[in-house]
Amino acid sequence: MPRACRPVEDTAEHRRLCEEAARLVRWKRWGPYLAERAWGTVREDYSASGDAWGYFPHDHARSRAYRWSEDGLAGVCDRNQILCFALGLWNEHDPILKERAFGLTGPEGHHGEDVKELYYYEDATPTSSYLRYLYRYPQRRFPYEALVAGGRRRPEERELELWDTGAFAEDRFFDVTVEYAKRSPDDLLVVVTAENHGPEPAPLHLVPQLWFRNTWTWTGGGPVPEIRRYAHPEGRPEPAVRTSHPELGDHYLYVDGEAELLFTHNDSNAELLFGTPSRTPWVKDAFHRRIVRGELGAVSPEGVGTKVAAWRRVVVPARDKVVMRLRLGPEPLASPFDDGDAILARRRAEADEYYLAVQGPSLSDERRAIHRQASAGLFWSMQFYHYDVERWLEGDAVPPPAARKTGRNRDWRHLHVADVISMPDTWEYPWFAAWDLAFHTLALAAVDIDAAKNQLKLMVKEWYQHPNGQIPAYEWELSDLNPPVHAWAAYQIFKIERRQRGQGDRNFLERIYHKLLINFTWWVNKRDAEGNNVFEGGFLGLDNISILDRSEPLPEGMTLEQADATAWMAMYCLDLMRIALELAVDNSAYEDLASKFLEHFLRIAWALNHGSDHGVGPWNDDHGYYCDILKDHATERHLPVRSLVGLIPLCAVHVVMPETWGRLENFRRRTEWFLGRNPTFAESIIERPDGRRVLSAVPGERLRWLLRHLFDEDELLSRFGPRSLSKEHAARPVELVLAGRRLSVGYEPGESSTRMKGGNSNWRGPVWLPTGYLLYRSLQRLDHGLGDVLRVPGSRGAPDRSLAEAAGELAERMIALFLRDADGRRPVFGASRLFQEHPAFRDKLLFHEYFHGDTGEGLGASHQTGWTALVGDMILRQARAEEAAARARAEAHGRRG
Repeated sequence: MPRACRPVEDTAEHRRLCEEAARLVRWKRWGPYLAERAWGTVREDYSASGDAWGYFPHDHARSRAYRWSEDGLAGVCDRNQILCFALGLWNEHDPILKERAFGLTGPEGHHGEDVKELYYYEDATPTSSYLRYLYRYPQRRFPYEALVAGGRRRPEERELELWDTGAFAEDRFFDVTVEYAKRSPDDLLVVVTAENHGPEPAPLHLVPQLWFRNTWTWTGGGPVPEIRRYAHPEGRPEPAVRTSHPELGDHYLYVDGEAELLFTHNDSNAELLFGTPSRTPWVKDAFHRRIVRGELGAVSPEGVGTKVAAWRRVVVPARDKVVMRLRLGPEPLASPFDDGDAILARRRAEADEYYLAVQGPSLSDERRAIHRQASAGLFWSMQFYHYDVERWLEGDAVPPPAARKTGRNRDWRHLHVADVISMPDTWEYPWFAAWDLAFHTLALAAVDIDAAKNQLKLMVKEWYQHPNGQIPAYEWELSDLNPPVHAWAAYQIFKIERRQRGQGDRNFLERIYHKLLINFTWWVNKRDAEGNNVFEGGFLGLDNISILDRSEPLPEGMTLEQADATAWMAMYCLDLMRIALELAVDNSAYEDLASKFLEHFLRIAWALNHGSDHGVGPWNDDHGYYCDILKDHATERHLPVRSLVGLIPLCAVHVVMPETWGRLENFRRRTEWFLGRNPTFAESIIERPDGRRVLSAVPGERLRWLLRHLFDEDELLSRFGPRSLSKEHAARPVELVLAGRRLSVGYEPGESSTRMKGGNSNWRGPVWLPTGYLLYRSLQRLDHGLGDVLRVPGSRGAPDRSLAEAAGELAERMIALFLRDADGRRPVFGASRLFQEHPAFRDKLLFHEYFHGDTGEGLGASHQTGWTALVGDMILRQARAEEAAARARAEAHGRRG
């Protein structure tokens, strides 16, 4: 059996993963690849001004066919998004048929875009053999107007959320759970359970829908697929349809029990939207018009179309539930539901078996639940993403305004994407983001190592990576700059696979390495204007943490040399060096590259700490911290802000083991020769008595200074992990007068009071898991090299601790965001009594973009189980560390005995 087909564990889901990896059985052909939002995206924006939110608003979505992708509630589709399935609902009070999640656009929300629905990704396996999604639907009129009005409040006020409007008062809401269980890769059982939490019976319309993504309108011809009423040859009563598509073939959808089949076409209602004739009289909004408005003629009487709904009205008894079952597959079935209960029970049990094997035996039930919900969010956030920039710029049948060719993404005509990609948040960020994705892969690795590798490889494919070497940032501006963390992630994934399978994938590592060399060259050539190894990054991920908006140009003659940009490049050099050292074990040619990147790292580390011959470096002795440098013609000054910007140098650390040093003779000789000619650079290399060589961008006493700031609870250490800005800046904000403008940055633990770079991503004080995770892992590497000689200062009278203890402390503080405290409260829920106390709310978690720097309350995007799912990885790592410590104690006790 091929190596890729050796399961990590002997469970049914692990075996399915191996069959998928070896392309024996394509278990991932269908999955939750349908976004929560396709309206308001750059892809759908054909305006002259680039106003994506205004060009395709939510109010158009039910009536207007999408060009590039589809959306829906609890939806699934094939991996090419040809055929889509999702749920529609109506409570007889909502003014529209509920077919997709609603939220505020960027201009409407005073902290940027914001989804205003409540839904949960409750469970998922990597192959989507089992999926569970919960949508919480009020029985009252949905408060669209109140939520929009709430978005106009002053920025310093808290966001108005759905539960603040009384939508769930008196428990008058439905929990609508959608479960998918695969019998085979293309055969899906769908179980919809609607539970009435309220005190009285309540009506609910269940409207599951099946449709084809519209490709025929844009391509100017070709066959139009078809969905047609299907008559069972055996005369069975279940409502059923057959779909026909020239590429996907035939599929059959069966409904268990009574339902009225409604047919229409997935075409725009051009008459309503634009005042022009529609292509067909039966258009996309037909089900809304038929069910909510009672228009009998809105749906096709012919029993054929490109979109179908199975409409069932039920009255759900008080505190009771109703169930609707469907079956979608490629074969006609005589008895589609006879084995349904057995399939569902088996897949649920296999999901339990899978996660027990991944998590190991020692986790508490609470930690198991957190890890499993985080993992479910990762898999539900795998989305079909389609964007052909050349076609988008040139237009389809009707060319877009000429201004588009000089606007957004015009330099990325080579980018042509139609892949399933891990998204940051499928409503607020329903597109890939390159540096987010690197963190996603670390969270994915424990639960699907092959998916983690494939996601990393995507970004350096030639139809993504620019010919000049740049990796695309995200669709809002593909040319924006994000920290170069792909090499770090690739090597971590390699090591994780080696631990799981006993052997790392050297082919994966080598392939991605060659593309990263091109990317590194682009960075060096484009972002070191003076050639002094101190880098100007532009907009670099830490959006509004600086006094200056890094995405905006500075006044003429000024440059901003960034401590974090320089540190990211030092880290990048070390990551490329250690990959080269790994590959050099089998191919000595890589020793030359390892030497090159070691030399480059040492030069950058020197510049980081000492500057160049022509100016100061980012280290500021007065503050004991790394700071950005603002240069204005002949003058230069530090911007004395204590933030994550100055902590990133801690991440540039690596330990060269004695066996590597001894085995790679060419690398060793070149290093000794270089240090012989440049002895001052040796300050970044600490040689240990056992032969380990610790490479650190932060030398000697400066390392202790940074750790003192990081672990000071009056500065950067919150109860829930590292703050992104020191709390000292609450009382002492940093100010700057630039070109007649007074600028300042102060500690803001919650939502931002500025709309810098969109306004909905505050780095001025909250806790962010990706950067906290980077620091946690860096402390572990420091412990590997310096654990017996370096201790971390305590804060507020606390004793010093070891580097290993400090790393574990950071992880436990971040995990504590989701754990119940001694009073039974979860910090992530903030002061909400509903979420803290209500039995239906208190154990269902949302994984936010970032967290309040003092209270731990979840903020920003609410389903960012991309990088926030790193909490699951930390839970597993902490468990393994405790197991290893327990074994060591037992062995020590045995020796003493």
